[in-house]
Amino acid sequence: MNTVGELVRQWRHRRRLSQLDLAIAADVSARHVSLVETGKSHPSVRMILRLADHLDVPLRERNHLLLAAGFAPRYQERPLDGEALAAAWEAVARVLRAHEPYPALVIDRSWNIVMANRALDPFLALAHPGLLEPPVNMVRLGLDPRGLAPHIVNLAEVRSLLRVRIARQLASAPDAGLAALYDEFLAGEHEEPVHQEVATPMIFRFDGREVRLFSTTTRFGTPTDVTLDEIAIESYYPTDAESVAFFSSTSP
Repeated sequence: MNTVGELVRQWRHRRRLSQLDLAIAADVSARHVSLVETGKSHPSVRMILRLADHLDVPLRERNHLLLAAGFAPRYQERPLDGEALAAAWEAVARVLRAHEPYPALVIDRSWNIVMANRALDPFLALAHPGLLEPPVNMVRLGLDPRGLAPHIVNLAEVRSLLRVRIARQLASAPDAGLAALYDEFLAGEHEEPVHQEVATPMIFRFDGREVRLFSTTTRFGTPTDVTLDEIAIESYYPTDAESVAFFSSTSP
Protein backbone atom coordinates (compact mmCIF):
# COMPACT_ATOMS: atom_id res chain seq x y z
CA MET A 1 0.00 0.00 0.00
CA ASN A 2 1.31 3.44 -0.89
CA THR A 3 2.13 5.89 1.87
CA VAL A 4 0.35 9.23 2.01
CA GLY A 5 3.54 10.91 0.83
CA GLU A 6 3.77 8.65 -2.21
CA LEU A 7 0.14 9.34 -3.06
CA VAL A 8 0.66 13.11 -2.74
CA ARG A 9 3.63 12.84 -5.09
CA GLN A 10 1.61 10.82 -7.59
CA TRP A 11 -1.17 13.39 -7.61
CA ARG A 12 1.32 16.24 -7.92
CA HIS A 13 2.91 14.56 -10.94
CA ARG A 14 -0.54 13.87 -12.39
CA ARG A 15 -1.32 17.59 -12.14
CA ARG A 16 2.12 18.44 -13.59
CA LEU A 17 3.10 20.60 -10.64
CA SER A 18 6.48 21.03 -9.02
CA GLN A 19 6.86 20.90 -5.26
CA LEU A 20 7.27 24.68 -5.35
CA ASP A 21 4.07 25.10 -7.40
CA LEU A 22 2.10 23.07 -4.86
CA ALA A 23 3.72 24.81 -1.91
CA ILE A 24 2.81 28.26 -3.23
CA ALA A 25 -0.77 27.21 -4.00
CA ALA A 26 -1.25 25.61 -0.57
CA ASP A 27 0.61 28.40 1.28
CA VAL A 28 3.23 26.09 2.80
CA SER A 29 6.96 25.78 2.27
CA ALA A 30 8.40 23.67 -0.54
CA ARG A 31 10.52 21.97 2.12
CA HIS A 32 7.38 20.88 3.97
CA VAL A 33 5.91 19.41 0.77
CA SER A 34 9.17 17.53 0.27
CA LEU A 35 9.14 16.21 3.84
CA VAL A 36 5.53 15.00 3.43
CA GLU A 37 6.31 13.24 0.16
CA THR A 38 9.42 11.51 1.55
CA GLY A 39 7.63 10.43 4.73
CA LYS A 40 9.85 12.53 7.01
CA SER A 41 6.85 14.56 8.13
CA HIS A 42 3.48 13.08 9.04
CA PRO A 43 0.80 15.46 7.78
CA SER A 44 -2.31 16.29 9.78
CA VAL A 45 -5.82 15.79 8.43
CA ARG A 46 -5.99 19.51 7.76
CA MET A 47 -2.76 19.49 5.78
CA ILE A 48 -3.79 16.44 3.73
CA LEU A 49 -7.08 18.05 2.80
CA ARG A 50 -5.37 21.36 2.01
CA LEU A 51 -2.94 19.68 -0.38
CA ALA A 52 -5.73 17.55 -1.85
CA ASP A 53 -7.82 20.64 -2.47
CA HIS A 54 -5.06 22.36 -4.45
CA LEU A 55 -4.32 19.13 -6.32
CA ASP A 56 -8.01 18.84 -7.24
CA VAL A 57 -8.16 15.31 -5.85
CA PRO A 58 -11.63 13.68 -6.13
CA LEU A 59 -13.38 12.96 -2.84
CA ARG A 60 -12.99 9.17 -3.15
CA GLU A 61 -9.24 9.58 -3.55
CA ARG A 62 -9.09 12.07 -0.65
CA ASN A 63 -10.44 9.29 1.53
CA HIS A 64 -7.60 7.08 0.26
CA LEU A 65 -5.08 9.77 1.22
CA LEU A 66 -6.54 9.96 4.73
CA LEU A 67 -6.53 6.18 5.13
CA ALA A 68 -2.92 5.99 3.97
CA ALA A 69 -2.01 8.47 6.71
CA GLY A 70 -3.85 6.46 9.36
CA PHE A 71 -6.92 8.68 9.59
CA ALA A 72 -10.60 7.86 9.13
CA PRO A 73 -12.23 8.73 5.79
CA ARG A 74 -13.85 12.16 5.79
CA TYR A 75 -16.35 11.81 2.92
CA GLN A 76 -19.32 9.46 2.97
CA GLU A 77 -20.56 7.54 -0.06
CA ARG A 78 -24.33 7.21 0.18
CA PRO A 79 -26.80 5.92 -2.44
CA LEU A 80 -28.37 8.67 -4.52
CA ASP A 81 -31.84 7.21 -3.91
CA GLY A 82 -31.28 6.94 -0.14
CA GLU A 83 -32.84 9.10 2.55
CA ALA A 84 -29.65 11.10 3.20
CA LEU A 85 -29.50 12.36 -0.40
CA ALA A 86 -33.25 12.70 -0.90
CA ALA A 87 -33.04 16.42 -1.66
CA ALA A 88 -30.31 15.88 -4.23
CA TRP A 89 -32.24 12.99 -5.80
CA GLU A 90 -35.36 15.13 -6.15
CA ALA A 91 -33.36 18.02 -7.60
CA VAL A 92 -31.79 15.77 -10.22
CA ALA A 93 -35.11 14.10 -11.03
CA ARG A 94 -36.70 17.53 -11.48
CA VAL A 95 -33.95 18.55 -13.91
CA LEU A 96 -34.48 15.37 -15.95
CA ARG A 97 -38.24 15.83 -16.09
CA ALA A 98 -37.94 19.48 -17.05
CA HIS A 99 -35.69 18.59 -19.98
CA GLU A 100 -38.34 16.44 -21.66
CA PRO A 101 -39.15 15.88 -24.49
CA TYR A 102 -35.38 15.78 -25.03
CA PRO A 103 -33.14 13.08 -23.51
CA ALA A 104 -31.27 13.62 -20.26
CA LEU A 105 -29.57 11.11 -18.02
CA VAL A 106 -27.30 10.82 -15.00
CA ILE A 107 -24.06 8.86 -15.23
CA ASP A 108 -21.55 7.86 -12.57
CA ARG A 109 -17.78 8.01 -12.93
CA SER A 110 -17.77 4.69 -14.84
CA TRP A 111 -20.42 6.01 -17.26
CA ASN A 112 -23.14 3.76 -15.84
CA ILE A 113 -26.61 5.24 -16.22
CA VAL A 114 -28.01 6.05 -12.78
CA MET A 115 -31.21 7.85 -13.84
CA ALA A 116 -32.81 8.86 -17.13
CA ASN A 117 -35.91 10.63 -18.34
CA ARG A 118 -38.55 9.10 -20.61
CA ALA A 119 -37.12 10.69 -23.76
CA LEU A 120 -34.31 8.12 -23.68
CA ASP A 121 -36.78 5.26 -24.24
CA PRO A 122 -36.75 5.34 -28.09
CA PHE A 123 -32.96 4.95 -28.00
CA LEU A 124 -33.04 2.11 -25.48
CA ALA A 125 -35.59 0.31 -27.67
CA LEU A 126 -32.89 -0.06 -30.35
CA ALA A 127 -30.51 -1.96 -28.06
CA HIS A 128 -30.19 -5.69 -27.44
CA PRO A 129 -31.85 -6.63 -24.11
CA GLY A 130 -28.50 -7.92 -22.84
CA LEU A 131 -27.14 -4.37 -22.89
CA LEU A 132 -30.04 -3.16 -20.76
CA GLU A 133 -29.26 -5.33 -17.75
CA PRO A 134 -28.26 -3.08 -14.82
CA PRO A 135 -25.94 -1.34 -14.65
CA VAL A 136 -26.53 -0.01 -18.15
CA ASN A 137 -23.27 1.49 -19.35
CA MET A 138 -23.54 4.50 -21.65
CA VAL A 139 -20.29 3.81 -23.52
CA ARG A 140 -21.16 0.16 -24.12
CA LEU A 141 -24.72 1.09 -25.09
CA GLY A 142 -23.45 3.59 -27.63
CA LEU A 143 -20.49 1.73 -29.17
CA ASP A 144 -21.42 -1.96 -28.96
CA PRO A 145 -22.67 -3.30 -32.33
CA ARG A 146 -25.71 -4.68 -30.47
CA GLY A 147 -26.50 -1.21 -29.17
CA LEU A 148 -26.80 2.19 -30.79
CA ALA A 149 -23.65 1.97 -32.91
CA PRO A 150 -25.43 0.80 -36.11
CA HIS A 151 -27.79 3.78 -35.80
CA ILE A 152 -25.13 6.48 -35.33
CA VAL A 153 -24.33 8.06 -38.69
CA ASN A 154 -21.10 9.72 -37.56
CA LEU A 155 -19.90 6.83 -35.38
CA ALA A 156 -16.17 7.40 -36.00
CA GLU A 157 -16.50 11.02 -34.94
CA VAL A 158 -18.51 10.15 -31.84
CA ARG A 159 -16.01 7.44 -30.89
CA SER A 160 -13.14 9.90 -31.27
CA LEU A 161 -14.85 12.46 -29.07
CA LEU A 162 -15.55 9.83 -26.41
CA ARG A 163 -11.94 8.70 -26.60
CA VAL A 164 -10.70 12.21 -25.89
CA ARG A 165 -13.18 12.77 -23.08
CA ILE A 166 -12.55 9.48 -21.28
CA ALA A 167 -8.79 9.72 -21.75
CA ARG A 168 -8.95 13.14 -20.10
CA GLN A 169 -11.04 11.68 -17.28
CA LEU A 170 -8.53 8.87 -16.71
CA ALA A 171 -5.66 11.35 -16.76
CA SER A 172 -7.46 13.37 -14.11
CA ALA A 173 -8.25 10.44 -11.80
CA PRO A 174 -7.47 6.70 -12.09
CA ASP A 175 -10.32 4.21 -12.40
CA ALA A 176 -9.72 0.55 -13.23
CA GLY A 177 -13.25 -0.07 -14.49
CA LEU A 178 -13.22 2.93 -16.78
CA ALA A 179 -9.74 2.02 -18.04
CA ALA A 180 -11.02 -1.45 -18.96
CA LEU A 181 -13.97 0.12 -20.78
CA TYR A 182 -11.57 2.38 -22.67
CA ASP A 183 -9.43 -0.60 -23.68
CA GLU A 184 -12.51 -2.51 -24.85
CA PHE A 185 -14.08 0.17 -27.02
CA LEU A 186 -11.71 3.08 -27.57
CA ALA A 187 -8.09 1.93 -27.62
CA GLY A 188 -6.31 1.43 -30.93
CA GLU A 189 -6.41 3.52 -34.07
CA HIS A 190 -7.25 7.16 -33.41
CA GLU A 191 -9.67 8.98 -35.64
CA GLU A 192 -9.46 12.74 -35.53
CA PRO A 193 -12.76 14.55 -34.93
CA VAL A 194 -13.85 17.00 -37.59
CA HIS A 195 -14.84 20.31 -36.00
CA GLN A 196 -17.26 21.90 -38.42
CA GLU A 197 -19.83 23.20 -35.96
CA VAL A 198 -19.91 24.99 -32.64
CA ALA A 199 -20.66 21.66 -30.94
CA THR A 200 -20.10 18.35 -32.73
CA PRO A 201 -23.48 16.60 -32.97
CA MET A 202 -24.36 12.96 -32.57
CA ILE A 203 -26.39 11.99 -35.63
CA PHE A 204 -28.83 9.09 -35.28
CA ARG A 205 -30.91 7.46 -37.99
CA PHE A 206 -34.39 6.25 -37.04
CA ASP A 207 -36.45 4.65 -39.83
CA GLY A 208 -34.85 6.89 -42.43
CA ARG A 209 -35.06 10.02 -40.28
CA GLU A 210 -31.90 11.72 -39.03
CA VAL A 211 -31.85 13.09 -35.49
CA ARG A 212 -29.02 15.46 -34.64
CA LEU A 213 -28.15 16.15 -31.00
CA PHE A 214 -25.47 17.98 -29.04
CA SER A 215 -24.90 17.53 -25.33
CA THR A 216 -24.02 19.50 -22.21
CA THR A 217 -22.67 18.17 -18.91
CA THR A 218 -23.71 19.43 -15.47
CA ARG A 219 -22.14 18.55 -12.13
CA PHE A 220 -22.78 19.44 -8.50
CA GLY A 221 -20.76 22.52 -7.63
CA THR A 222 -19.65 21.82 -4.06
CA PRO A 223 -20.32 18.16 -3.21
CA THR A 224 -19.27 16.71 0.13
CA ASP A 225 -20.48 13.19 -0.67
CA VAL A 226 -18.54 10.81 -2.92
CA THR A 227 -21.67 9.85 -4.87
CA LEU A 228 -22.54 13.46 -5.70
CA ASP A 229 -18.90 14.18 -6.54
CA GLU A 230 -18.88 11.43 -9.16
CA ILE A 231 -22.18 11.87 -11.00
CA ALA A 232 -22.92 14.10 -13.97
CA ILE A 233 -26.10 15.07 -15.81
CA GLU A 234 -25.86 14.63 -19.58
CA SER A 235 -28.50 16.72 -21.37
CA TYR A 236 -29.14 16.43 -25.11
CA TYR A 237 -30.56 19.13 -27.37
CA PRO A 238 -31.79 18.94 -30.98
CA THR A 239 -29.78 20.99 -33.49
CA ASP A 240 -32.44 21.47 -36.16
CA ALA A 241 -36.18 21.62 -36.77
CA GLU A 242 -36.34 18.04 -38.03
CA SER A 243 -34.85 16.76 -34.79
CA VAL A 244 -37.25 18.89 -32.74
CA ALA A 245 -40.13 17.38 -34.71
CA PHE A 246 -38.85 13.85 -34.04
CA PHE A 247 -38.99 14.32 -30.27
CA SER A 248 -42.38 16.04 -30.49
CA SER A 249 -43.73 12.97 -32.29
CA THR A 250 -42.25 10.46 -29.81
CA SER A 251 -43.04 12.41 -26.63
CA PRO A 252 -45.30 10.43 -24.24
